[in-house]
Amino acid sequence: MAADTIAAIATPLGEGGLAVIRISGDGAFEVADRCFRPARRSGPRPSEAPTHTVHLGHVHHQGQLVDEVLLTVMRAPRTYTREPTVEIACHGGLLPARRVFETVLAAGARAAEPGEFTKRAFLNGRLDLAQAEAVADIIHARTELALAAAEEQLAGKLSFRVGLVRDRLLRVLAHIEAQLDFPEDDLEPETRDSLLRRLEEAQAAIGALLATAYQGRLLRRGVRAVILGRPNVGKSSLLNQLLGHDRAIVSPVPGTTRDTIEEPANIRGLPVVLIDTAGLREAADAIEQEGVRRTTQSADRADLILHVLDASAPLDPEDARYLEAFGGKPRVIVLNKSDLARRLELPPAASAAICAVSCLTGEGIGALEDAIRDRIWQGEVRAEMLEVTINARHQDALRRAQTATETAAGTLRRQESLEFAALDLRVALNAVGEIVGDTATDDLLDVVFREFCIGK
Repeated sequence: MAADTIAAIATPLGEGGLAVIRISGDGAFEVADRCFRPARRSGPRPSEAPTHTVHLGHVHHQGQLVDEVLLTVMRAPRTYTREPTVEIACHGGLLPARRVFETVLAAGARAAEPGEFTKRAFLNGRLDLAQAEAVADIIHARTELALAAAEEQLAGKLSFRVGLVRDRLLRVLAHIEAQLDFPEDDLEPETRDSLLRRLEEAQAAIGALLATAYQGRLLRRGVRAVILGRPNVGKSSLLNQLLGHDRAIVSPVPGTTRDTIEEPANIRGLPVVLIDTAGLREAADAIEQEGVRRTTQSADRADLILHVLDASAPLDPEDARYLEAFGGKPRVIVLNKSDLARRLELPPAASAAICAVSCLTGEGIGALEDAIRDRIWQGEVRAEMLEVTINARHQDALRRAQTATETAAGTLRRQESLEFAALDLRVALNAVGEIVGDTATDDLLDVVFREFCIGK
């Protein structure tokens, strides 16, 4: 399959000014020659055109005009995949893009699989595996901070840090294997101490990378924040304020919200999925009972709870019960209707960040956003925090490397056979190599690249 010439629509499907069909592979120029005619008779065919040049012309299929296009010729290795590449910019819209794409397939290309262009970039040495994953993170980024973190990974910051770990482990393994070649010589205490120091440095570096897992998960997946409280305390109004537009129906009639409403929001640069829920109370009918059940279920699964209370009314016994019930979750207590005289007194046991807001006037919403950020990120987001943010795959590999490195260090401390230490260090090196793709299997590559969109 690596020898195939592949093609895909590289822009989102739908109406737009233009669409781009990407062709990559050794036969890319021949495919383009079969379906493209330059606008000028003296114009070069794609296979004859200089690299990185753009040509006006027409795509034809079986003698019929398909579309007027701009065709870009890019010769290897100065391309995304390091293969001969052609990109055809045609008119936007579902039908024009589809017709040009079908013409390209009829001319000899194969439809690309998800992520196949980036997979070829990896296999051809243009990107390592961590950088390839960063391409998908850039595409899926929902906030400026998520985009900045993905761009740092694409620039190779994570790969560099992983390389330092790998280098430390490799030096220790090389020394141990050299010692194994001369079994008659005992390992000097000074040498053993030096090797242990290097392993400790590697363990510290692995630990520092593992410490970024939470930030990585937050920036890639976002935090699920459930807005809950009794009916008519202003939950839907709070959702609308945090989103900056009216998403949920607001009504003085209790029980307006019967189901959960989920909406992504950008709060101080962090991706947060806000979940508006049905009011917590003794349900009067089956539908409301289901709504309350879903509220409780959402709260159980939430990363953060925004518990909304009516500051203009005394504390209701049900409020006190729910404050205690959800006390074990990270939460912010939101005292709504702060534009009215306050009559609410919180119980001493209600430990959480507390913010007074008015969903009617918008007062206090900025402070609430700061509280949400501090609760999920714990302080200001600094640029250096975004340089390395590992994902779940990296976390799994680093944990395996950490365990194997600790075992190897224990072997050295107990002065046991160096063969056991060498075996564990090879396990650690293989695990670390998976992150950048040095020791990646075909199954691992399939898992990574099938998450990509087609055309990338």
